[in-house]
Amino acid sequence: MPSFDTVCEPEMVEVKNAVENTAKEIGTRFDFKGTSAAIELKDKEITLLGDADFQLQQVEDVLRNKLTKRNVDVRFLDKGPVTKMGGDKVKQVITVKNGIATEDGKKIQKIIKESKLKVQASIQGDAVRVNGTKRDDLQAVMALLRKEMADLPLSFDNFRD
Repeated sequence: MPSFDTVCEPEMVEVKNAVENTAKEIGTRFDFKGTSAAIELKDKEITLLGDADFQLQQVEDVLRNKLTKRNVDVRFLDKGPVTKMGGDKVKQVITVKNGIATEDGKKIQKIIKESKLKVQASIQGDAVRVNGTKRDDLQAVMALLRKEMADLPLSFDNFRD
């Protein structure tokens, strides 16, 4: 029985490389000289540091450009609030989404059920497995999910025939 997994996983190596390239650019750019602008990646959290909100926005723009050049979807980024640190410094934590949240998994299941296609969807941890009898039905589900869940960077892995 043909099946595939719907997942939401970024290429973490490319994210790490983009963060390192952003840190290099921050170190060499003239408008960041003598400021506390910095960026670092720990686990799945990117921390932006700066002197003001405007500077954080500039660092984020550089990061988004680097991610886009490395073909990493920026929809994986989940921005947190800007928090003040000691003195005039501010920081912002951006979480890199990994896996499909439970409510998104339920939404995907609902969309598949309402499509009236002859497939079954089941939540398997951070992924949603879709089973069906025909390959064409599975491809129709892929197209449907890409259209309906445009806010999530979904990918389809483990296609079995």
